[in-house]
Amino acid sequence: MISDANRPDSHVRYKTRKDLNYSMEKVLLILVDGMRPDAIAQCGNPFLPSLMKETTHTLNARTIMPSVTLPCHSSLFFSVLPERHGITTNLWMPPVRPIDGIADVVSKAGKKAAFFTNWEQLRDLSSPGHLVCSYYLNAYVAEDTDKRVTDKAMEFIADVKPDFVFLYLGQTDVYGHKYGWMTEQYLDMVGKASANIQRIFNAVKEEYNVIVTADHGGHDRIHGTEMPEDMTIPIFLHGPRFEAGRQLTDASILDIAPTIIDLMGLQKPSEWEGKSLI
Repeated sequence: MISDANRPDSHVRYKTRKDLNYSMEKVLLILVDGMRPDAIAQCGNPFLPSLMKETTHTLNARTIMPSVTLPCHSSLFFSVLPERHGITTNLWMPPVRPIDGIADVVSKAGKKAAFFTNWEQLRDLSSPGHLVCSYYLNAYVAEDTDKRVTDKAMEFIADVKPDFVFLYLGQTDVYGHKYGWMTEQYLDMVGKASANIQRIFNAVKEEYNVIVTADHGGHDRIHGTEMPEDMTIPIFLHGPRFEAGRQLTDASILDIAPTIIDLMGLQKPSEWEGKSLI
């Protein structure tokens, strides 16, 4: 692990970290699959609307085309567009020119990364050997797999306190495809996702920066188009380096990885195309 004292720019970036309460370097990334920003206010759960007041946030960030789950996650974790990482469907294809993703960067710096998901295809977002925990439960096993995955993440965080945690909640997307985006059933699942976010947020907010986002939206019973309903995502950023109530402009899913690495005091790969939102 590289200490602050050994970083070439430590006298510049970290000189006043203690005074500014910037010592919090752990990050929890929560992604709700298929959560449209306009569903947040309509789902009936007040937590995420209230969280906006405590976070730097936007309800108008952009995802990538195709607005499909694995390509969007690949662009999030590797901070490049699909024409660079090569993932254009929900089938993983190893890149011809590999790029380090969030978990790879974290692990190579001697820090601990962990994944908790209910969609198996996300396993390839980290190269082998770079996770201290990878927990997976199929979203179709039961109607409360978002809750079960959240429970496991909370247990592991309390026990191990990894430096980077990725929590993926996939049932909102399942209900979007089954019943349609913005239907009563879909909005109910967004509300349940909000409740799970509230539980883990309250448990870790004193030790972790928390980022809440989505990979894409949806319309009717599909997504994957350039329609605003598919392409617009929320981003909430909570932690001592983020101003409460500030609204972001010109934010992209590509910006999430650089923000995480910046929060952790690490160096982002030169190939990443996004910018830090700090």
